[in-house]
Amino acid sequence: MTRPMERSIPLENREEAARLFGTYDRNLKQIKKSTGAQVVLRNGSIVIRGARAQVESAHAAFKRIREILEARGQLAEGDLDQILAGDRTPGRDDEPSSYVPTGTFRRFADVEARTDGQATYVEDLDKNDIVFAIGPAGTGKTFLAVAKGVEYLRKGEVRRMVLVRPAVEAGERLGFLPGDIQAKVNPYLRPIYDSLNSFLEFGQLQRLIDNDVIEIVPLAFMRGRTLDEAFIILDEAQNTTIDQMKMFLTRMGGKSKIVITGDITQVDLPAGKVSGLIDARELLRGIPGIAFTYLTKADIVRHPLVQRIVDAYEQRRQRR
Repeated sequence: MTRPMERSIPLENREEAARLFGTYDRNLKQIKKSTGAQVVLRNGSIVIRGARAQVESAHAAFKRIREILEARGQLAEGDLDQILAGDRTPGRDDEPSSYVPTGTFRRFADVEARTDGQATYVEDLDKNDIVFAIGPAGTGKTFLAVAKGVEYLRKGEVRRMVLVRPAVEAGERLGFLPGDIQAKVNPYLRPIYDSLNSFLEFGQLQRLIDNDVIEIVPLAFMRGRTLDEAFIILDEAQNTTIDQMKMFLTRMGGKSKIVITGDITQVDLPAGKVSGLIDARELLRGIPGIAFTYLTKADIVRHPLVQRIVDAYEQRRQRR
């Protein structure tokens, strides 16, 4: 007869047990039913007893629940079903843990650069914790940053993505626009939504936003925060002031990466205001761990007319 095995999971307090067990012990009941293991609370620990396979499966399930709760505060519908179906194989703790359920992402290929400038950009994203990408419209600054952020999220290298834009056209106050805050900022953040939807299955973006795995916010709402284990993107950074850029950069927490994108030829700040992106380019140059990637019209990958439009504006600017 096979000898029963026992493993325990230490708890900080009884409240943690309640969170792991779920409302009305729903998670506990599902794990016991699925694995056949016996589970009890004893001496401040969850004690799991049964045959080896039963115990390992139940232990892995509770561990994965804890990871998800720490990452986004709650289980989404279907998460536990996927865990128990093998989304997290027991005994493979050396693999990176994804904080997003399977079926969230579209069939995903590695980020591919289409120009030499983009290849340098992607390489800088992998090698540095802070990357500034400066260049004209259509060069893939935001799209490649979002693609790399989704890749890091998919692999479990970060817990969340935070995407930020200065709503400078609305004066950063937004009060005169109708609706709640989401309705007010939505027009200014729409380009980021479009990039994200390129990598997510239909309907998944809102689910990730609801679970705080992805956050899309105006720059003005970043003050006072510290973001750990996050992939953070500041888009349209040419429209930040010096103080705003300093505030944003100092939000960076442990195990995080920051990407700042912008076009210094399209500054929309009031006259007399210095762009925080232009200032940072001079101030932070040469600091280890910070890279500046410069994309040009040769890196434009939109419709061929976009490059001609950029050329026309650039020629007029030079004549002036």
